[in-house]
Amino acid sequence: MSIEFLIDLVVILLSTELLGAVTKRLKMPRVVGALIAGLLIGPSFLNLVKPNDFLTQMAKIGVILLMFNAGVDSDLKELKKSGKASTIVALIGVFLPLIGGFLVAGFFNNAGTPFSGGMTTTLQNIFIGVILTATSVSITVETLQEMGKLKTHSGTTILGAAVIDDILGIVLLAIITGMSNPQSSIRIVIIKIVAFFAVSVLLGMLFKKGFSDLKYISFDTKRVIIYALVFCFIMSFNAEHFFGVADITGAYVAGVILSLTKDHNYIKESVETISTAIFSPIFFANIGITTVIYKMNTSMIIFTILLLLVAILTKLYGCKFGAEICGFGKEEGLQIGVGMISRGEVALIVTDIGVASGFIKDIYLAPVIIVVIVTTIITPILLKLVYSHKNEEVEEFQKQSVPVQAKPVRAEVKKIEDINRSNK
Repeated sequence: MSIEFLIDLVVILLSTELLGAVTKRLKMPRVVGALIAGLLIGPSFLNLVKPNDFLTQMAKIGVILLMFNAGVDSDLKELKKSGKASTIVALIGVFLPLIGGFLVAGFFNNAGTPFSGGMTTTLQNIFIGVILTATSVSITVETLQEMGKLKTHSGTTILGAAVIDDILGIVLLAIITGMSNPQSSIRIVIIKIVAFFAVSVLLGMLFKKGFSDLKYISFDTKRVIIYALVFCFIMSFNAEHFFGVADITGAYVAGVILSLTKDHNYIKESVETISTAIFSPIFFANIGITTVIYKMNTSMIIFTILLLLVAILTKLYGCKFGAEICGFGKEEGLQIGVGMISRGEVALIVTDIGVASGFIKDIYLAPVIIVVIVTTIITPILLKLVYSHKNEEVEEFQKQSVPVQAKPVRAEVKKIEDINRSNK
């Protein structure tokens, strides 16, 4: 048995960790570092690691654990509180990128460019739209926290909308993957999806009730993570094998179910440790490794530029419009629109599934990676710009108002302190 895969693991883990640390210092997510690491060590540049079946299988476990952890981290109570504004912002913020991606891909397919080759051209075009739907809120959260704006009305709306549009993206993915079978009609696909969620709810009720008791079987509460992973893998398998729904949808639903248990914090921390240590770096690096930059011809570069513009503008103006419908002013609407621009893990996951299932060719990986990296870089810059204008106005108001009020207030405080001392 060849043990060269161990060297591959060493190269991947070291490169993703080092470049992840660099991007973190630059105030970007480690995901960007892992993607760049994959590109550098793969065939596009240094050719230190080549695509192989072992990495593909490890990456598959990585993406399942990522989505499972996202589910465990979900807070259904907070989702209910996010209200009408977040829901409307998310709906429009999903619809416009979906249509925009579909139109861009359709234009290039009809123009006779060499992008075709999926199940059907229409499905391929829709799939490109689905890739653009999900927002990566991590970079936005970090930026808003740094500026002290996370708890503002616009900040909480961004958080709620990002969670909802991730869920909508997963539902769209479930529908589109269900349609991959030419013999399946839309009616059958919808029936299967509804059946999957119905069975999931039933399993959730049963599993949630007995899950806490499972730890007593092993006489060790730390062993509860084993049962959580077993449940995750069973749900992932059942989703794809019996219902034709993507395995990551099953993993996400399994996570949501376990988020309702008493042990959800321990499960989240444990899965995150396992995932971060080995599986997630392999997943993101593998995307970079399987991406071949030198295959990008002129038409592909034009496609990438258009896809990037559509990704930015549809989220920006779609979410801004949704916010204004809900009563936000133009300035707050712009803040929400900018906060929803960034793409990340979910876009990469959907693309990876599209390539693996034959919906789209692997040449689409490079444009999506570029979209993820560029939107990740520009989002914090734009956020600081759209919030700074309001901050300048507040600071100017404070400069004018504070000096007038500060002296009388200090005088009154001094009087009270003097009275207290005399009473003592």
